[in-house]
Amino acid sequence: MKHNMVGWFEVPVNNMERAKKFYETVFKVEISIQDFGGILMGWFPDRGNVPGAQGTLIKQDTYVPSQEGTLVYFVSENVQNELDRVEAAGGSIYQPKTQISPEHGYMAVFIDTEGNRIALHSRA
Repeated sequence: MKHNMVGWFEVPVNNMERAKKFYETVFKVEISIQDFGGILMGWFPDRGNVPGAQGTLIKQDTYVPSQEGTLVYFVSENVQNELDRVEAAGGSIYQPKTQISPEHGYMAVFIDTEGNRIALHSRA
């Protein structure tokens, strides 16, 4: 296998418009909503041929937002940038910016408007 093991992620949501607004505000991106036969998907921007997994917000009956389970890490220039926008966008800080180690940088965790636990990682 010549690539990283994570190739895709989906973040469950209860309210697509509320979640779209939250993630657009926190990450300063535009999320495109697509309806696939009743399954709503909010696509995070595709930045082309760069490292990292692509993913979506997803609203479908079998997807339930949760603070338990797999933790998705979004890459950031500096996790504090996004953390500073979380509460104003309707989320809450779960773990403030914390140094992992000098070699591995920093991480933080927030709870989004849907109740999901989401992490951030940066070198600075």
